[in-house]
This record gives sequence, C-alpha cells and structure tokens, in this order.
Amino acid sequence: MRTEWVQKRSDDAVRTQMYYAKKGIITEEMAYVGRRERVEGELVRAEVARGRLVIPANVHHTNLEPMGIGIALGCKVNANIGNSAVTSDIEKELRKLQICLKHGADTVMDLSTGGDIDGIRQAMIKASPIPLGTVPIYQALQEVKSVEKLSAADLIEMLEHQAKQGVDYFTIHAGVLVEFLPLVKGRITGIVSRGGSVMAQWMLHHSKQNPFFTHWDKVLEVCRKYDVVISAGDGLRPGCLADASDAAQFAELKTLGELTLRAWEKDVQVMIEGPGHVPFDEIEMNVKKEMELCHEAPFYVLGPLVTDIAPGYDHITSCIGATMAGTAGAAMLCYVTPKEHLGLPDEDDVKQGLIAYKIAAHAADIARHRPGARDRDDALSRARYAFDWKEQFRLSIDPEFAQSLHDATLPDEYFKTAEFCSMCGPKFCSMHINRIVEEHNNKSEENVNIVDDKAGKRGLTMLQNP
Repeated sequence: MRTEWVQKRSDDAVRTQMYYAKKGIITEEMAYVGRRERVEGELVRAEVARGRLVIPANVHHTNLEPMGIGIALGCKVNANIGNSAVTSDIEKELRKLQICLKHGADTVMDLSTGGDIDGIRQAMIKASPIPLGTVPIYQALQEVKSVEKLSAADLIEMLEHQAKQGVDYFTIHAGVLVEFLPLVKGRITGIVSRGGSVMAQWMLHHSKQNPFFTHWDKVLEVCRKYDVVISAGDGLRPGCLADASDAAQFAELKTLGELTLRAWEKDVQVMIEGPGHVPFDEIEMNVKKEMELCHEAPFYVLGPLVTDIAPGYDHITSCIGATMAGTAGAAMLCYVTPKEHLGLPDEDDVKQGLIAYKIAAHAADIARHRPGARDRDDALSRARYAFDWKEQFRLSIDPEFAQSLHDATLPDEYFKTAEFCSMCGPKFCSMHINRIVEEHNNKSEENVNIVDDKAGKRGLTMLQNP
C-alpha cells in the first residue's frame, strides 16, 4: 500500500508525518487513518501537527496499513509477543502474530530477548500490516552479553539497525536519570521495568548519566530519518499498588515531558508510556498528570492493574484499570495476559489478553461517547431480542467462542432459531415472555384508559374487547 506513497517523498529532507502535518500537508497515511476512523483528514493532520496523535509508520515498513493513536481517535490496543532467553521459536511467534491480527490488535511489540532476535523481527515486519514496536536495549544487551560492556554507541547503533529493518516505534527509557534512583528506596518492588533496571545498573556501574538522555539528539536523528515514533518508556513505573503515584514515577514523567518538546522541535512523533499497578481511584489522576506534564502527547498505558492478589487472572485485574484509563483519556492500552508475573505467554494467553483489552478499549470508547461506538452493541441487542443467534455470534467480539458456549448444550441447527437458550429453557425466557406481552399490548392499545383511583394515584385499567 505505502510503496508509492513513500517513494514519491524520497527526495524530501525530512519524511516524518509530523513534518508534513506542520506544513499543512495531509499525507496519504493521514487520509487513510481518517477514513478508518470516520473523521476528516484535516483533523488527523492537525492532531499530528500538535503532537496529540501519532501515526507509527516507518518509511521502510511499506506493507503497513496506517493507523493512528491519539485521544481524537478510538482507543487502541497493543499486544506484546516475542521470545525469551529460555525459549526461541520464530514459527511460534508468527502464530502469535496471526492471533493478534485475527482478534484485532492495533499494534504489536516484539519483546524478544534471546535467540535469533533479528530473524524474528524481520519475519514479523514482513508478515505484519500493523505497526511493530520494539525495546532496542534488549537486543543491544544480548549482543554485548553484559550491562558493563554496553556503550552509548552500541545503543544508538541498535536504533539505526532496527529502524532500517522497518520498526515503527521504539520504547526508549530516557527519563530514568541517575538522580532519580534514590527515590526508589522504600518501594516494595523497586524497579520492575526491564529497560529501566538495565539503565539503572548501567548508570551505577559507569557513574554516568543515562546515555539515552545525554545522547537524545542522536536518538532524534535516527527517528527523524526513518519516521520512527518514540514510545517514551516509563522505567520507574510502579510494580505494585503500594509503589503507585510516587516521587520516582512522576519525576521521570516530568523528564519525559521535557524530552517530548525537544522531539517535537525535530518533527519526531512521541507517545508516553504509563503504569503499571495503580489503585482504581488514582487512575484518572495519573492520566491527567501525563496530559499536564507531557503536553497531551498520546498516553500508552500497561493496564494498570488495580489489585495485586490475582496471579493467573491479571488480564482481568488490568483490563478493569485499562477501561478507566481509556475513559480518562489514555490513547492506547497495552494488554496483559494471564501469564503476567508467571511466565512467557503462549498462543492462548495472547488471545485471552487481547480479547480482554479489546473489550476494555471498546467500553472506554462508549464511555467517551465516540460517534458510532455503540452501534455494534445495539445491533447485537436487536439480534438477541429477535433470537437471531447467528447474527449474535457474528457481532460478538469472539464469534467462535460465543457459538461454542451456546452449542455446548444446544448444538442442533434448530436451536439457532429457537426462542430460548439452555439458561431459561422454553418456558422461562424473559424476552420470549415479553414479546407475548408486547403482542397483547399492541392488540389492546386502543382500549387502554388511564384513570385516577381514590388515592389520587394513576392506574392502568385494561378494558377487554366485547
């Protein structure tokens, strides 16, 4: 789709979406996003120009179908996949990618930390029509084997390497500064971000400031060259409820806001990553805080989890928080799977996490009264009332699973039009009974009189036909 679009801009000195948006140009990508979201292309352009919307679309990822992340658009969902140092299988990760595409992931992140990282990423980019993000420090660390041997040059070179491959957005933990590390003291779980912990170890070993922070201009050069969106990582995010909304978290957030302004000066797109684990009543405050400190750059949140007591069910504990975050203004939700805190997600975990988050994002869009957000809900409700089971399945977020639950007890084709399910049976279905009531009311409508009883209350008297 994008090959011709990108080629015709090949002579431009800068090719970022923000660069064109600031010049008043609606690119093909902006127009495409507008059509997908049913908004005007000019709205997309204006939001990209002000930094409130990003379009992750590396100039080398030409098989991409452009999408946008921003408060003016529908709430998006990211799915994390990728191997670990313990297990590596390209085919397995590609199957996970296909599950993500089937169930509606808006973006996907390759968080591979071992094995053939390059091979996995190249295969994913080739197979993915949705934006792909990475955390470049993972591969940089794998190649030098230890944090002590990692250099600033290694990090910048890895950004260039992955950008050439076509990665659409980078998580970069540039806001974890050496002066913030003492603020973590007293936390229950300390630093839970992998990238954040590596940065902390690097700074302490070398007695230097965060290399991403000190070499921010070089980071921007790479991202500007390939139009890679910076996903400013929250390396000091809270890893449990007790650590939420503390000084370390907000000190980093303020720094990310300052780095965002510098990125916008170079026409580099930015979104901000958010927590983590946050009590339900603090989520809206966290979203508003990000908007204030980071100048309304799109907020991309991990959950947040609203309780810490449910290992194995953290796709549920987190999508509760994600719904609130999306309602409050978060632009994208990073899914959490049932394996969170427990192990590497398999294919079913990916499906379970993604569906939970698609529900959360959809619920947030309804709560924000986005035009058309409830249309599918209303259509499914009408199908339900009409006992059109096949249409109910079709409109479901997971049609196959919905039908399997229905068919577990009533599998015959006859029951696809029956006016009951196995819950209520044929005699106690409230909708079936209500339809009988409606039919009776319609027949008797002409003979309904409203009268006052002795107590002055209004009553309904049904006069039967003679």
